Amino acid sequence: MKKSLLLFVLSICTFAVKAQVPAGYYNSAQGLSGYALKSELSTIITNGHTAQSYGDLWDAYYTSDIDDYYENDGTILDIYSENPTNSDPYNFTLGSDQCGNYNGEGSCYNREHLFPKSWFDDQYPMYTDIHHIYPTDGYVNGQRGNFPFGEVGNASWTSQNGTKKGNNIYSYPNAYNGTVFEPIDEFKGDVARVYFYMATRYESQIDNWDSNSTNSDIALNGTTTQVYEDWFLDMLLQWHNADPVSQKEIDRNNEAYIFQGNRNPYIDNPQYVAEVWTPNLSTEDLNTLTYSIYPNPSQGRFNISLPSKAEFSYAIYDLNGRLLQQKEKSTSQISVENLASGLYLLRVSSAGKTAIKKLVIE
Repeated sequence: MKKSLLLFVLSICTFAVKAQVPAGYYNSAQGLSGYALKSELSTIITNGHTAQSYGDLWDAYYTSDIDDYYENDGTILDIYSENPTNSDPYNFTLGSDQCGNYNGEGSCYNREHLFPKSWFDDQYPMYTDIHHIYPTDGYVNGQRGNFPFGEVGNASWTSQNGTKKGNNIYSYPNAYNGTVFEPIDEFKGDVARVYFYMATRYESQIDNWDSNSTNSDIALNGTTTQVYEDWFLDMLLQWHNADPVSQKEIDRNNEAYIFQGNRNPYIDNPQYVAEVWTPNLSTEDLNTLTYSIYPNPSQGRFNISLPSKAEFSYAIYDLNGRLLQQKEKSTSQISVENLASGLYLLRVSSAGKTAIKKLVIE
């Protein structure tokens, strides 16, 4: 009886530790925005990060990646085989189904670097950072390789839960159109927040990673600030907004903190995503484009005027970074449809230069 009572008390205490962000963890980030906020978050999540061994990840998955949310059956929660609305096509048992060798889908699970390890040249501590290393089907992981994430048009391969590999059709001016890997919608926000974490935790190193592999420069733009190519960042923002933080992510973030001593700030504070990236789209890392908007405020029709009268593309975002409308244009008059009165961000690109200005719809 005493042993049972002690275990119960310990479980309650453990839950209390897991259930909240440590007091004051983000205090130094208060009042900051843009890349200054990202830099401070980088300092916060770098301090206290104790790199564990690659082998330790197997043990960490016993608490970080258990399916307590869908089937609730104690098996591995694999984003490449989980069926959120029905029975999974197969399940993996902790420990006994570790890879090993695989022979087709459903054979075993291994450790996937969602941010491919070849992109950072297999260096530490990235190599063992649990925030981006998920247990996934070994065969599906092999299908993914080091392809960037994207949105697939014609799938050349599809997993049993609908994860796809094929050509990228993400709609954005000059977006990459080669091979990408697309998780199901249920986990797109999870992936996006992993990538925002990596851009922040490794801010001081990541500008050198775009040339490390044949696929890294597709997503990385070679800077420590914006970090990602315009199309890829736009997609991550879309995925983040469309798939909000889940209880599964919150619990995994808490387990990661126990495992290696740091947190993903974009799970704890999802609004940081817009606060970091949206304010900077018009300043740092972009060649400033000179243009004017008139009338502004507008009642739904306005003109974009460029000195050279060149062709341009534009995109309209809300203040949370969600893309609402985008087009390639050769004429200056813009007609905005189905936008409520309010403040928006207008991004205009022409001849390799870009800038964003505020747009008011009355």
